[in-house]
Amino acid sequence: MLEVRNISKTYVTGELTQVALDNVSLTLRDNEFVAILGPSGSGKTTLLNVIGGLDRYDSGDLVIDGVSTKEYRDNDWDSYRNHTVGFVFQNYNLIAHQSVLSNVELALTISDVPASERKARAKEALEKVGLGDQVHKRPNQLSGGQMQRVAIARALVNDPDIILADEPTGALDSKTSVQIMDLLKEVAEDRLVIMVTHNPELANTYATRIINLKDGRIVSDSKPVEAGEQETVHEKPPKTSLGFLTALGLSINNLMTKKGRTFLTAFAGSVGIIGIALILALSNGVNDYIRGIEGQMLGSYPVQLTQSSFDLESVMKTDEGSGGLFGSSSSSSGEEKDRSSKKPLFGNQEEPSKEDGFESYNMVAGSLSATEELLKTNDLKTFKQYLEANLGKLKSDITA
Repeated sequence: MLEVRNISKTYVTGELTQVALDNVSLTLRDNEFVAILGPSGSGKTTLLNVIGGLDRYDSGDLVIDGVSTKEYRDNDWDSYRNHTVGFVFQNYNLIAHQSVLSNVELALTISDVPASERKARAKEALEKVGLGDQVHKRPNQLSGGQMQRVAIARALVNDPDIILADEPTGALDSKTSVQIMDLLKEVAEDRLVIMVTHNPELANTYATRIINLKDGRIVSDSKPVEAGEQETVHEKPPKTSLGFLTALGLSINNLMTKKGRTFLTAFAGSVGIIGIALILALSNGVNDYIRGIEGQMLGSYPVQLTQSSFDLESVMKTDEGSGGLFGSSSSSSGEEKDRSSKKPLFGNQEEPSKEDGFESYNMVAGSLSATEELLKTNDLKTFKQYLEANLGKLKSDITA
């Protein structure tokens, strides 16, 4: 049995929140034809999609043969959709470039059924719906009723336990609608068929149970499941698997059936790849050229390392002779004074001159002149003797 327990589903678009299902509970038998009726926006299609695993519920639980789907992973849902449920849509959803037989085979191909078995089972399903002689036609060569029959055959080919039909007669005329409903009623003899429709006349004529929805709630149920009804436990469906060779074959077949699009896609991709390769090649070439020019230029003008020295003695002599930076003193009249006679640096300091109220003392010139002999001879012995002889005086000068 299939159980829908307190399922709720809402759709949020910006600030708008639309409640599609509001705490819906429903138990479905393994063998019955259920018609779900209701106005547009009542939640019929949403309920069908939740049962089929095409949509996820927000709260509640969907129980399949006593097993909760709350912990279902993507692989579990894939297996459930592929082996337990068959879908019949209003707009058929057939692949236009594939033949009728290939469209029906597709569900078996996904299950990795061998090719010979796929063809046999697909032809058998098409025979059941009365299209055994149309296997090599394309969908656009069939009428609306025939395309819907192909969709039903595709839903039946995996022998599912549940058939979900969303407005299967919505795009068909009255005569063709009756033919499709007769076919669905026949299918419902040994499995569960759930159909969403706006046509109460068809529902009352063919369905064994009618459920009315309004604003996401069940308002009536013509034949609810009574407590104590016997449940049938089905085998767990096998895991869906698609072999590498099968996937490769599907890809090649899809490419070959759309040769023009495949060529244009390959051409556009090639242009892009070639363009990127040219840009990279040009960039590398320019960089190599620049490095070569730099190497040639540096080869013509090599870098040379030279050593230079600074003659402090010459600077001091030049300064003393010219009365420049290290040897000048000024007075109020602007006349230069000759201060070439210097006392030793470590002796008595030169007394500053006083003239017209101004004092001038060239400390830098005096210091340089006093250290001239030390720089020439580097006589550290005499310097040591001087320090030892005048140590007391130097200490008093420092503390002063």
